[in-house]
Order: sequence, then C-alpha cells, then structure tokens
Amino acid sequence: MNIFFIGSIRGGRAHQPKYVSIVNVLARYGTVHSGFVSNEALSHYGETRLADREIFERERSALEKSGVVVAETTTPSLGVGYLLACAAFLGKRVVALYHGEDTLKLSAMIKGDQGIEVYIYKTNEDIEGILAKVFAKA
Repeated sequence: MNIFFIGSIRGGRAHQPKYVSIVNVLARYGTVHSGFVSNEALSHYGETRLADREIFERERSALEKSGVVVAETTTPSLGVGYLLACAAFLGKRVVALYHGEDTLKLSAMIKGDQGIEVYIYKTNEDIEGILAKVFAKA
C-alpha cells in the first residue's frame, strides 16, 4: 500500500520527533511517500536544493499514487492544509493526527470535514494503536 505522510516543514519543526515515530509505524503498513519530512536534518525551509515547482509536482504525484494520507496536524501549516484539501478532493482516505488535548487549536476546516478522520494522541503507543486501527480498516 502507498501511504502519503504530511507534516509541517516551513510552518515549524517542533513536532519533527513525532514525525519519526509516525513514519516508522507507517512503514509497517506499506511504502511511505514523503517520509523525508521526518528527517531532523531538514531545515525550516525544507528542501532548498529543489525549485518550488519541483517540490509541488513531486508531492502531488506521490499524493495521487497513494491510497491513504496520514497527516500530523499539531503544528499549523499552509502546506499540510493544502495537501489535506487536495487529498479530500481526490477522494483519498485521510487521517489527521493531533498531539495533545482536543482544543480549538486544530482548524475547524479539518475537524469539521467528515472525510477526514481526526485522532488525538499523547504517546508513541497511542500512535501505534491509532494506526493499527486505521490500517485494519484499509
């Protein structure tokens, strides 16, 4: 199964260590596209050696080839929001993970979209359990 992972880059890297945990779990279920987002060496500016258009085309192509989209949504990000909207428009199964308490910080545009499954997690064990349930339905 092709899995597309999304996490904030230019919006902030505070949750990058969680991205590593998520990508490691996702790899048990299939091929993870855009897993490089979890790389701690990736700067706040993302991949500066590629033109913005190249990044856009690569990400859209990987998104289109993926059956499931998993996003870490704790750090607000325009790119994450954009790709979630694209995934929903394409009819992909979309899973949004949010670290912490269920507060008003997660956009109503994500929480209110019935096509996006939102899960709250606190620990790496929570991530494993959530994704096990998600992929049991896949």
